[in-house]
Amino acid sequence: MGSKYWFDRAKQVIPGGVNSPVRAFNAVGGTPVYFKSGKGAKVQTEDGTELIDFCGSWGPLILGHARDEVVEAVSEAAANGLSFGANTAKEAEFAELICGCVPSIDMVRLVSSGTEAVMTAVRLARGFTGRQKIIKFNGCYHGHTDYMLVASGSGLLTGGISSSAGVSPSAAAEVFVAPYNDLNAVQEILRANGDETAAVIVEPIAGNMGLVEPAEGFLEGLRAATAECGALLIFDEVITGFRLGPTTFSTLCGITPDITTLGKIIGGGMPIGAIGGRREVMEKLAPLGPVYQAGTLSGNPVAVSAGMKTLQLLRDENPYPCMAELGKRLANGVDRVAAEKELALHCAQTGGLFTPFFRKEPVCNLDDSKACDAEAHARFFHHMLDHGIYTAPSSFEVSFISAAHTEADIDEYIQALETL
Repeated sequence: MGSKYWFDRAKQVIPGGVNSPVRAFNAVGGTPVYFKSGKGAKVQTEDGTELIDFCGSWGPLILGHARDEVVEAVSEAAANGLSFGANTAKEAEFAELICGCVPSIDMVRLVSSGTEAVMTAVRLARGFTGRQKIIKFNGCYHGHTDYMLVASGSGLLTGGISSSAGVSPSAAAEVFVAPYNDLNAVQEILRANGDETAAVIVEPIAGNMGLVEPAEGFLEGLRAATAECGALLIFDEVITGFRLGPTTFSTLCGITPDITTLGKIIGGGMPIGAIGGRREVMEKLAPLGPVYQAGTLSGNPVAVSAGMKTLQLLRDENPYPCMAELGKRLANGVDRVAAEKELALHCAQTGGLFTPFFRKEPVCNLDDSKACDAEAHARFFHHMLDHGIYTAPSSFEVSFISAAHTEADIDEYIQALETL
């Protein structure tokens, strides 16, 4: 009973057969792969195959699958109770750990997902400023709340349009959408609407149109522009938090946002999210302030234990230089193969993050990413899968190198590409 059997069965009782749309393989075609188990950098499938995994559950598994110490921490926590809906000592210890790792975070509130963290961050920004409008960027993904499922409208100053059925026009109208890496566009919006704008939210490194790094001066310009008009700057670091170092990307690049959202790695593979920021902003959250947020499973001991152990191991072992070297090895290999085969392909990479873009020119924003050859990417995906390599099943997603990957894993990736 392989993947096709389980997919056909799931489609009868789960919409589209999946619990998250990208898992349906609509962007690449074919039958979704069903995973059975994982250890380190490898996964085993229901089809009886073993794959080198460069998806890593979309980022949380920076230590690899089923790291022994993390599994042990989860087991110990679960044995004492899965959830209490009440306070635990580990919540305080975990909050202290996060605040100690991220200088821009004085206080942190734990939630259960990145989507929930962004929802709370936007509400908090509105409650703190007394303003309603938000600026986001085309191609940056911040979860599936109504205000974040907005695409660019007919012009910068018209407000956005819904990118999903079920999102009200009134919600979309309160969100302006600018091209990523276009500081001038943000400044234009703020000149016209600065006194109504509560926040600018951005992935400091974009990871949902493929890997797109910020242009020189872009993030610094956002910090200056928001400070000038009294809007808050929100860094969505659900992907980048603890991915490039034992802290946030904002810390590494020396820019201080007002609010940071976290997820993925801080849960060590368990569901989690967090909102953190400077004290005067965070104290607007209930029960101290008027901005309401609550969650039965927020800060549950199992997720907190997995996250604490993961962050402690990252701090103690510092696998980041090794992951960065492996990333460079992979990107250089992809670019070499592309040159030898005269492929319209290049690899964007920073640290352990990478995306093979099927075009020769650099990708700086969503329009550039959309201009890539989607059919070529689909052929690449299935070719790599047939050769034992699992990567993101969408050209708009980033792939991940973990602390469990080796030079041999990277070389297998490149060797598979050489036969494309």
